[in-house]
Amino acid sequence: MFINPQITKELYNEVSEKRYKRAKQYVEEKRIEIKELRYEDSNNIFINSLVDGKKDKYKVSIDIQNGEINNVTCQCEDYKTYYGACKHIIATMLEADENNKYLDENTTKVRHRYTEFKDLINTFYEEEMKLMEEEETKEIKNLDTNIIIEPQLIYDTHTKKIQVEFKIGTVKQMYRLKNLVEFFDNMKKNNVYKYGQKLEFIHKEENFQQESKPLLEFILKQSEIIKHVNNDLNSGYRYYGRMLNENIITLNSTSLDELFEILKNREIKIEKNYEAKTVILEDNDPQIDFELEKINEQEYKLVCKNEDYANYELIKGRENIYLYNINKIYRCSKQYSDTTLKLLEVFKRNYTTEIKFDKENLMSFFAVVMPKVNNYIKTDLLDKEEIENYMPKKLGVKVFLEFNEKNYIIAKILFCYKDKEFNPINEEPNLARNIMQEAESLNVLRKTGFMLDRKKAIFVLTDDEKIYNFLSNDINEYMQKFEVLATQDFKEKQIKQPKITDLGVKIENNLLSINIENLNFDKKELKEILNKYRLKKKYYRLKDGSFFVLEGNKEIEFIDNLISGTDIQYEELMQDTIQLPIHRSLYLDKILKKLENSHIKKDQEYSKLIEQIQDKSNIDSIQIPKKLQNTLRLYQKIGFKWLKMLDIYQFGGILADDMGLGKTLQIISIILEYKSQKEDNKKPIMVICPSSLSLNWKNEVEKFAPDIKTIVISRRNTNKKRKNK
Repeated sequence: MFINPQITKELYNEVSEKRYKRAKQYVEEKRIEIKELRYEDSNNIFINSLVDGKKDKYKVSIDIQNGEINNVTCQCEDYKTYYGACKHIIATMLEADENNKYLDENTTKVRHRYTEFKDLINTFYEEEMKLMEEEETKEIKNLDTNIIIEPQLIYDTHTKKIQVEFKIGTVKQMYRLKNLVEFFDNMKKNNVYKYGQKLEFIHKEENFQQESKPLLEFILKQSEIIKHVNNDLNSGYRYYGRMLNENIITLNSTSLDELFEILKNREIKIEKNYEAKTVILEDNDPQIDFELEKINEQEYKLVCKNEDYANYELIKGRENIYLYNINKIYRCSKQYSDTTLKLLEVFKRNYTTEIKFDKENLMSFFAVVMPKVNNYIKTDLLDKEEIENYMPKKLGVKVFLEFNEKNYIIAKILFCYKDKEFNPINEEPNLARNIMQEAESLNVLRKTGFMLDRKKAIFVLTDDEKIYNFLSNDINEYMQKFEVLATQDFKEKQIKQPKITDLGVKIENNLLSINIENLNFDKKELKEILNKYRLKKKYYRLKDGSFFVLEGNKEIEFIDNLISGTDIQYEELMQDTIQLPIHRSLYLDKILKKLENSHIKKDQEYSKLIEQIQDKSNIDSIQIPKKLQNTLRLYQKIGFKWLKMLDIYQFGGILADDMGLGKTLQIISIILEYKSQKEDNKKPIMVICPSSLSLNWKNEVEKFAPDIKTIVISRRNTNKKRKNK
């Protein structure tokens, strides 16, 4: 059937968005039954339907003639009060419309009567409609709200994969959850959905039993993944994946861990090889017993005492390994997985219940296997005195450290069993050894970066970075695990901190004099040290093989700031004393404050200078020349005081106001203040400026300080005199 889209559009525009959504929900829940449909063309249609509206079933009639909606009726209270279409009428039209895959886009425009008046009535009726829907919602809430979710596992013995499907319902009746994506959508929209004659409810979290809410969250998370994957595949990515099943979840390693955490210590239904059973999910290690037995004087055997071990299935999660027995699934601890389960796997791989070996290998068994699974292997049937000779003794490790001529670290290792010591690289003594502990000890050296020199039977660490890490961090682990012995030379070549133990500052002959003789390193290496520091290196290796810590070192930072901020040359640092212009006093004081662990001695004159400069009252006490007191603006007065203070302490200064703010006047005020002093030995003041500004300076002086005599000397004037001659 083809319905003119303009007709449906006009009808839908009459109702609120909320009423339209409710009508769509009716369609999704399949609550409309088309009883009669007469169709002539897209502009002449008659529809009769029966709509399940919860309280009752309502008859709906829609009559379209000549492209106009001639009449619409419904038996519900909403239609009787509301001046327009109710949700049952809209639902009927949607149902009919959705049964048509193609619409005629070339049909004539529908003319609808009294559209504006209907909009007016509907606007004021909306509140009444809201109250009616709230009453209907209250009635729906009286439906079952104690919903249970029940999982069922399906185990594939071939792929070792577990799938899970769900039933949903109440204690009275459970229904299979056939479509997880549909369930996800219903939960997101809070839809009312009917699963069968005895189950219909609003899909909200609060309507589920408390015990089922963790499962609900798991289902929604997995269903959303399924929905998005399938939507992507439907949108054109089909060649890059396979559609996911929407009625069952195949657990990956992560979701397996998540589901077990939810269901642990519960009894769950499981299907294996098409046979339904129940299993308990236990959060502990299973009891698997092994026993070492003597066959004869020359042979022994390790026996798995669990006769049904062949039925055990190992399933890997992301964080855990699970063991599935006939009626239990165990979540095994990491230690159990690394020991007992590995032993069990050996039996399963070899399809045997016992592993035989001769007496000569008994020592290897006790050295390699027993330390790992000692708690699960019984030895009650053996002669304890006899096997004592084969059990490894306590291992002691000695490590001897020294530097060779290339400043590499040399490590010699000795294994010790009571009074017996040997080098494991080139010696193989005949005694019961703890092979596992020996391997762990050797791995400590390899992890640090040591390389084996088998010819010399030693370990060598050659990389500066690894040597630095060893001396600063790794050696602590060695001290805890081994007996560490070192040569005197090794002890001296350790990590050092650059230090300035004492530093003196004084003013001498109008210069700053800085004493830096108390450095704890050779100044000849200072340039290379600073180069490494500026490259953000963690350390510098001195020529004697020791390491200097550069990272976060305040002393090196001070020297670097001293050089970069004062233009000192490296050659000057070779001396015990550095001299700087006195105007560097404030900068020097600033970088000295960062030296936390050095003793700094400042003479009285330098200390007084810094104190006076930092005393704000000193600059406030400077007087503005009376003749310019009312002429200078506030910022110009501040500039004058700043320049005057710099002049008092014989510092240089730069006035860097924006163009046009009166820098010339501020300098004239300094000159005027200088001329007002009573000293008899006043000297001329020279202003050097571009020739184009010389007359401007002369005019400004004559304007603001007419008492000052001025003369302009310029290259232009000199040339004129030469021409006159």
